[in-house]
Amino acid sequence: MSGPAPSEDSASGQRQQGHRARLVVLGALTAAAPLSLDTYLPALPSLTADLATTPSVTQLSLTSCLVGLALGQLVAGPLSDVLGRRRPMLLGAAGFAVVSVLCAVAPSVEVLVALRLLQGLLGAVGIVVARAVVRDTSDATTSARAFATLMLVSGVAPIVAPVLGGQLLRVTSWRGVFVVLAVYGALSGLAVLVLVRESLPRSRRRSGSAAATLASFRVLLGDRRVVACVLAAGLLFSAMFAYISGSTFVLQDLYGLSPQAFSGVFAANSVGIVASVQVAGRLAGSGRVPPVRLVAAGLGVAAVGTGVLLVSTLLDGGLAGVVAGLFVTVVGVGLVLPSATTLTLADHPEHAGSASALLGTAQFIVGAGTAPLVGLAGSRSAVPMAATMAGAVVLGAVVFGVLWRTAPPGAGREARTQLGSEA
Repeated sequence: MSGPAPSEDSASGQRQQGHRARLVVLGALTAAAPLSLDTYLPALPSLTADLATTPSVTQLSLTSCLVGLALGQLVAGPLSDVLGRRRPMLLGAAGFAVVSVLCAVAPSVEVLVALRLLQGLLGAVGIVVARAVVRDTSDATTSARAFATLMLVSGVAPIVAPVLGGQLLRVTSWRGVFVVLAVYGALSGLAVLVLVRESLPRSRRRSGSAAATLASFRVLLGDRRVVACVLAAGLLFSAMFAYISGSTFVLQDLYGLSPQAFSGVFAANSVGIVASVQVAGRLAGSGRVPPVRLVAAGLGVAAVGTGVLLVSTLLDGGLAGVVAGLFVTVVGVGLVLPSATTLTLADHPEHAGSASALLGTAQFIVGAGTAPLVGLAGSRSAVPMAATMAGAVVLGAVVFGVLWRTAPPGAGREARTQLGSEA
């Protein structure tokens, strides 16, 4: 009678190990974005000199990559609802590796900017499809914890990327940084091939027609709760991007931090957001705290953080207030993002790719739009960065509160019925 127990325990343990391994691989795919954005940042001055261009033109390589990351998700998400998840992930990782090699041998900044757009398009595939795979393999409750685990893996990337880029420049040039990214893409593709099975059976795939894709997006955008989560996550991400793009100038040029001290502040904030992501995942995954309450709490925490930051910069309160405000803000962001992701995909499991694409595209488009605002005063003042972050958080809180409260009951179920009748 007790004979089958060991084999059952062994099988259960193997399934858990396989699940964890899959999450690590999916997290690695989502890490392609921060790695491709942050790893080469320390090399921008040498890249500018090597290609005989100006800093403003060099910055276009960052902007083009962001645009690619946004548009790529919009295409790859619906495509994965049609073709399945595994094939797009493999093609995206392989393409990312090839284009990274081409970036390494780019003869001019114009060519590099174009290649970075393509690199972003291909890197976006892993990001959007990874979220869809989590939704395919988890229910609405357990997906919160799975998203938190995925973000833990990908959240390490912003901590590691600038340090990795700086260390690489000790032994190679900016071209070598892109070679490392190529190797990363190739290894990610190999990991998908070995460890990630197809999660969307043919019976659940949607029609590949353009009309079906547009209908899917129309229904998602007609669900006020989906729109509430998408906009809240997008605006919170834009606050994060304002921090990432502006903090290096504010903390080093304005407050005089050394590169090492700046890296320490950046790392501490990255640890803060990773920790809050895990807290959100555990609370939602346990069922004790609904994801919607975590979104609301995160928006409140982020509002307090940006308020401290804005007051400190307006009153010239010094470095302590700025650092404290930034830390509290990123903790709030960490509470919002996994919970908003869970809510966005919860009511539309059959359109997880499209919903994931909508979420990711909004984040990168809104995030890219904050860069010009942050740099309005150059390195003379931290107020534009603080005001941009505070405005994004407050707007996110207002939009989320209004749309969520005014959404009719059962909106997600009605949307599914509507789309089923149109397909």
